[in-house]
Amino acid sequence: MYKVLKQEGRAKRAEVTTVHGTIQTPVFMNVGTAAAIKGAVATEDLEKIGTQVELSNTYHLHVRPGDHVIRQLGGLHKFMSWDKPILTDSGGFQVFSLAGLRRIREEGVYFHSHVDGRKIFMGPEESMRIQSNLASTIAMAFDECPPSMADRGYVEASVARTSRWLIRCKQEMERLNGLEDTINKKQLLFGINQGAVFDDIRIDHAKRIAELSCDGYALGGLAVGESHEQMYHVIEETVPYLPVDKPTYLMGVGTPANILEAVERGVDFFDCVYPSRNGRHGHLYTNYGKINLFNAKYELDERPIEEGCACPACRRYSRAYIRHLLKAKEMLGMRLCVLHNLYFYNKMMEEIRDALDEGCFASYKKRKLEGMKNEKAL
Repeated sequence: MYKVLKQEGRAKRAEVTTVHGTIQTPVFMNVGTAAAIKGAVATEDLEKIGTQVELSNTYHLHVRPGDHVIRQLGGLHKFMSWDKPILTDSGGFQVFSLAGLRRIREEGVYFHSHVDGRKIFMGPEESMRIQSNLASTIAMAFDECPPSMADRGYVEASVARTSRWLIRCKQEMERLNGLEDTINKKQLLFGINQGAVFDDIRIDHAKRIAELSCDGYALGGLAVGESHEQMYHVIEETVPYLPVDKPTYLMGVGTPANILEAVERGVDFFDCVYPSRNGRHGHLYTNYGKINLFNAKYELDERPIEEGCACPACRRYSRAYIRHLLKAKEMLGMRLCVLHNLYFYNKMMEEIRDALDEGCFASYKKRKLEGMKNEKAL
């Protein structure tokens, strides 16, 4: 399933074979929480901008339209008309993000829906059943994401429970994949490493979950309050204790610089809402840093967002026009900005893979980081 093709230091160029196609890594997964990228981005757009993997969220799709609805319609791939890999987050992050609406117990988590307030229970088995109904390519184990700066006692208890939950996830996944009416009988399961910013807890947890032989492993609970330096340190300390023959996924991260640093430390998979969220607010990524199209200096700017960019926005439209759309609150403005940002991320990952193939990732990384500080070029 996972094959390392090239290595430069800890940085890996690999491929992951799945029932829905082969994923070339390092890869950035485009986030479509509710089975759609916010900003009116359609499936055919994802194909045109080089998307390899789409990511959706178990909790949100369980709330609406309901995982049983999606199952009756043939699963998430058919529902979205997307035939490439899909990863579904387990709902574990909502244990963190919906802190005011949930209670954590050994059996699972009791939520109040953020949509209509109704009571929802989700534990390891429920998360696996929902993800099996969605029939995603990769299912994530159900975990708790403790705040990165939580006290040690809380983190230790939380991580121990996450370990127990992973065992239950694995058992339920094996059962579901063996059922005759399961849509995707080859659904993969990734376990999640937690431990906040405590090196020893992270390392001990990595060793424990590595023994369970999941299909891949994620680093969770980062980019939730700690500094970039703390995050890089945790990655550096933890990744060596995760299986070298399985892909490594850094959840919810991050900026282009974050991704470059994490690739150097051995990470294969990434996801983050930044490109779509920032795009919807006119904040755009370029090889010379970020620009804010709401800035008055772009009012008469006839240049594309970035010269030489082949995204749908840059091939045809000017900064001045897209700025006008944003200020007029026309949906097209948000759409073009999101398409540009996602294209930028997907293209950067392609460049990273090429650099690893050619054995020049270190020089590429240095050049890329230096270039993104050259705001005078904008």
